[in-house]
Amino acid sequence: MSAETSRATPVPAQPPLSGLRVHLANIWQLVIKELRSIRADPVMLILLVYSFSIAVYTVATGASTEAKNLSVGIVDEDRSDLSRQIRNALNPPLFKSAVLIGAREIDEEMDHGRLVFVLEIPPSFQADLLSGRRASVQLNVDATAMTQAGNGAVYIQSIIAQEVTNFLAGRETVTSAPVNVVIRAKFNPNLDSAWFTSVMQVINSITLLTVILTGAALIREREQGTVEHLLVMPVVPTEIMLAKIIANGLVILVAAGLSLALVVQWWLQVPIAGSLTLFLAGAGLYVFAVAALGIMLGTLATTMGQFGLLAIPILVLMQLLSGSSTPMESMPVWLQYTMQVISPTPHFVAFAQGVLYRGAGLSVVWLQLVALIVIGGVYFTYALSRFRRVIFGD
Repeated sequence: MSAETSRATPVPAQPPLSGLRVHLANIWQLVIKELRSIRADPVMLILLVYSFSIAVYTVATGASTEAKNLSVGIVDEDRSDLSRQIRNALNPPLFKSAVLIGAREIDEEMDHGRLVFVLEIPPSFQADLLSGRRASVQLNVDATAMTQAGNGAVYIQSIIAQEVTNFLAGRETVTSAPVNVVIRAKFNPNLDSAWFTSVMQVINSITLLTVILTGAALIREREQGTVEHLLVMPVVPTEIMLAKIIANGLVILVAAGLSLALVVQWWLQVPIAGSLTLFLAGAGLYVFAVAALGIMLGTLATTMGQFGLLAIPILVLMQLLSGSSTPMESMPVWLQYTMQVISPTPHFVAFAQGVLYRGAGLSVVWLQLVALIVIGGVYFTYALSRFRRVIFGD
């Protein structure tokens, strides 16, 4: 046998993985690690399930803004057919059966919170109307119940006007008016608050849990000392941050999608007008931005307690000033612009309302998606610089 043939045939060297493939492989492994950490935390899983199921249902059915079962008292000093007609018109489901009280009982009843409204009908009320004289009634409102007070007062005014018109016309039908105003409520024909609050609660849960999950994941590793293991691994800060964002964001998006399909559409019977796929795509961009915020807060805090103290006021401001609880148009102009520049939540709320309520397509909501990308990119860049400096000491 010749020397050439006896020499072992060399095994051809495998081509090295490209830099991009190495980064993707590292991110994939880190994502798996993060998902296992989430699975091993039963408290966080219970919070996740509760926030996207029971919390959505209870807020949608319990936090109602409609006027229902409002308590009303009547001081009837007229004792006429018209005053009795008005009293009988204040009935369920908008109001509880009206309670007759004396004028001296008004303060006591309202001070103890037993009555939200007290209607005072003066003497000769019916006689003044029949004789063509101007008559008036007084409605006392407990304005501490602000939403109910506003809605209920409007209903009571409409009921009184309707009953007076019917009484003067001598029949129980509405008289013709110079202008016939026809109201069409689009996107929520029954004006049911559950259609609004259920979807807004899903959005609030996305914001809350994304910040908590990503920030808590970083704080937990710092408290347990496992972050030092990452320092000796062949990984870079960008890979670690992206893995935390992807893993926690994936869990949030799956939970949000199931909540919209099972809780909002099936359980609460709230119709979703637009594309659920488009919504989840936009939610992915929003989760990216908010998760970067959570990591940034995780680099500012050293313990879970500090993280909570930092996160709570920021989350409250993001939700209250996002347009999900109160309309953006009711805020001062400078505050509107400030929130739209520094927070991704107003853009996501406008995007979600456009897609889920009005069935808007990409051609309508693309501007909100661009805003989410820009704000998310700024958050991620700053959070990455903090992450490198605090965790890696760069």
